[in-house]
Amino acid sequence: MSFARERQRTIYSSGMSGLLPRVPVDYDRLRAAARRVLSAEAFAYIEGGAGHEQTLDQNREAFRRLRVIPRMLAGVERVNTSVTLFNQQLPAPFLMAPIGVLELAHAQADRAVAGAAAGQGIPMVFSNQASVSMEECAAVMGQAPRYFQLYWSKNNDLVASLVTRAEAAGCSAIVVTLDTTLLGWRPRDLDLGYLPFLRGMGIAQYTSDPVFLRMVNDPTLLGEPAERPRLTVTTLKNLVSLLRRYPGGFFENLTSGRALRGVQTFIHTYSRPSLSWEDLPFLRSVTRLPILLKGILHPDDARRAVDSGVDGIIVSNHGGRQIDGALPAIEALPNVVSAVGPDLPILLDSGIRGGADAFKALALGATGVLIGRPYVYALAIGGQQGVYELLAHYRAEFELTMALAGCSHIGDIHSDFLRSGPL
Repeated sequence: MSFARERQRTIYSSGMSGLLPRVPVDYDRLRAAARRVLSAEAFAYIEGGAGHEQTLDQNREAFRRLRVIPRMLAGVERVNTSVTLFNQQLPAPFLMAPIGVLELAHAQADRAVAGAAAGQGIPMVFSNQASVSMEECAAVMGQAPRYFQLYWSKNNDLVASLVTRAEAAGCSAIVVTLDTTLLGWRPRDLDLGYLPFLRGMGIAQYTSDPVFLRMVNDPTLLGEPAERPRLTVTTLKNLVSLLRRYPGGFFENLTSGRALRGVQTFIHTYSRPSLSWEDLPFLRSVTRLPILLKGILHPDDARRAVDSGVDGIIVSNHGGRQIDGALPAIEALPNVVSAVGPDLPILLDSGIRGGADAFKALALGATGVLIGRPYVYALAIGGQQGVYELLAHYRAEFELTMALAGCSHIGDIHSDFLRSGPL
C-alpha cells in the first residue's frame, strides 16, 4: 500500500475508536491549537513577520493564485515521490527549514525535531540559532541526512569552527542565510520588548563552540559595553533564567559573570552586515561540503551565485520576517530557475503549508521545499511525535496530489499542470 493511502487508513481506522490525530491536519487549526499552549512571547516570535506582515500574507496569497490542472487516465497506481539531492535519495522533496530558539515551543526543542526528521528520512537543516547543539542533534539522527545553516558572524575563525563541526557532525551541506545580516523590523516582538537571545536562548551552537568560548574570555573583543537594562523585578527574573539556562550551572555563572559575557559576545559578533560576494571564497576554503545560498529572490543574484561556484540556491524571503512587502518566494521562483538552468538544485522556502504547495513549487522548477512554521506548531502541540505526524501529513498530501494530478514520478511534474490568475 502507498504511504499516502496507509496514512489515510490509519487516521480513519483510529477515528472509529475515537482517536483523532494528535496534530490537526488543517493548518489554521494547527496554528490555533499551538497558540493555546504557547506563551504570548513565544507565539509572537514564531508567528510574526516584518512590518505590517504583507510579505507573510502575500507568500500564502501567491500560492492560492496558482491553480492545479489535473490530467485524467494517467495510470498512477504507483507513485514514486523520491528525489535525489547531493547524492542522497530522499523519500519526498521536503526539508526542515532552520528555525532558531525551538525551546520556545518545547523543552526538547531541536532534539525532538531531529528525531522526527530522522524517523521520516527528511533532512533537517540545523539552525545556527539552535537551542541544542548540532552534535546532540546528530547523535539522535544516526545516519539520517542533515545540513547546517550558517549565519556568517563577524569572526571568520568562528565561521570556520562552526563549519568544521558541521562536517564532523555528518552534515551533508552548508546553508548560508544571506537575508538576515540585520534583524528585520518585527512589531510583534517589539511591542513585547522581547528578544530571546538576550535571555540566553537559541545560542547553543555558540556556547558549545571552542572559538566562541575563547572569545567570551577575551573582553577586548566585546567593543562598546552593552546598555544596562533598568533594574526591576522582571530584570531579576530574566537574569535568574539566564544564569540557569547558560551552560555551567547557576552559581558558577553567577560568580564568574560568564553567562552575561556570553550573551554580550553573541550579540556583538552574531552577524556581519558587511558580508559580500567577495567573502564566499573564504567559506569554500574551509569546507568540502556543498554550499547553498538561502535568501535569493532576484535572478541576477542567482546568476552571480552560479558564477561564484555555489552548489545550490534556496529561494526565500525568510518567511516574511525581514522585509515588509518583499516579493513572495513562489513568485520569484520561475525567474530564478530560468536564470540558473536545470543543473543546479533550487529549493523553495517561505509559505509552504502542505503537500499541494510542494507540488506547485516543483511544477515551477523547484527541486524541493522547506517546511518552517508548521513544524514548530506541531512541536509545541505534540513534541517529537507531533512533528513526525505533521511530516507524515505533508508526505501523504503530496503523494495524493501527484497521483490525482496524473503524475507517477517527480519528473512528471511540470508547469503545464498550473495556471495562475486572480482569486
